[in-house]
Amino acid sequence: MAVIEIRPQPFFGNKNRAFWNLQSAGWAGVLALRGLSGISNGLPLSFLIPAIIGTITGYSISLLLSVLYRNLLNRKPIVTWGVTAVSLAIAASLYAFIDAWVFQIQNPNTETAFGTLYLGALFLGIMLLGAWSALYYAINFFLRVEEQNDQLLRLETQATRAQLAMLRYQLNPHFLFNTLNSISTLVLLKQTEPANAMLSRLSSFLRHTLVNEVHSRVTLAQEVETLHLYLDIEKMRFEERLRPSFDIDPAVREALLPSLLLQPLVENAIKYAVTPLEEGAEIAVSASLEKDMVKIIVSDTGPGKSGPITKTNDSTGVGLGNIQERLNQAYGEAHKFEIQSSAGGGFSVIITLPFETREQIQKEAAQDSATTDQIRNEAIFGEHASDKSHGGLVTAPAMASSHQKDMNP
Repeated sequence: MAVIEIRPQPFFGNKNRAFWNLQSAGWAGVLALRGLSGISNGLPLSFLIPAIIGTITGYSISLLLSVLYRNLLNRKPIVTWGVTAVSLAIAASLYAFIDAWVFQIQNPNTETAFGTLYLGALFLGIMLLGAWSALYYAINFFLRVEEQNDQLLRLETQATRAQLAMLRYQLNPHFLFNTLNSISTLVLLKQTEPANAMLSRLSSFLRHTLVNEVHSRVTLAQEVETLHLYLDIEKMRFEERLRPSFDIDPAVREALLPSLLLQPLVENAIKYAVTPLEEGAEIAVSASLEKDMVKIIVSDTGPGKSGPITKTNDSTGVGLGNIQERLNQAYGEAHKFEIQSSAGGGFSVIITLPFETREQIQKEAAQDSATTDQIRNEAIFGEHASDKSHGGLVTAPAMASSHQKDMNP
């Protein structure tokens, strides 16, 4: 039986729906609080009529204010707050006039002057519409900050991807130069069959590498497959002098790493271990799981090097420094990049990366999204915000009910 996964939707995922939900719930709460306040003060049920009309009036006036405020959000602060203050004063005055007028019609024998009724209702209108306006601007400000943060994260991600793309694009000309040079040599020697075979394998290699985007990550199994395609090309050049071997732990075959990360290491080993030695050299690629990290070692049995080791390649400008930079971009400080070499002892590059799979990343992304939505909703509807906003709304209806009780004959 299939299970349908229900994912929580952000409250403000649909801003229009969120506005109407808040608008309706807020003014319904005002009516409920005014009603409870009046009943607790012993007022007759007839007082609910002006309370209902007042709530409908406030609901309608706040809709008009929302249209005005929406157009003020992008204006200069002095214009926004100046127009807001004037419009709020007019709206509160209109609310007070309707509220006092309705009360006077319902109680024609009241001895309270219309001006007194108006001033009492004006206080209530300023409290309610002022709190509504403050909440409207606060929520919109919060949403704009969230949008700016999201946009900043997207820009940072795009910048990182562009950097990774630039670093990987450096590798392709470097590899193609060597391979095409070998093909050219075979053609000059009129060895058309080996040249054609190398071209075919080069085509397969490029087709395989172009399947993935330049900033994407692939599984270790896919990266090893890419190495096999690359080594098929190089074995056309070096034959038995190139002796590769692989020792990949099945537990890390699905581990993710930047695409084309290991190929430059193998190419470096071919250049400095296989090429200068008449008998060639062995190149070993191993990967194992150590706790929650993947340890990858690319080593050779070449002449090695004594003294300090630089992470650049003077001949092409592309070398170990490129790989180090790609790792920094992808993992920050959560990785290790080590080089071990000695004269006559070969050369080894050791890379330690966090163990991550596509399933883990997707699961963590879903959890992070749910946590972000929960934090966002708590930030708006949390206890602290509730105390501030509801405190003002409780006070206003209570004072209004007391005012109405005093005005009853």
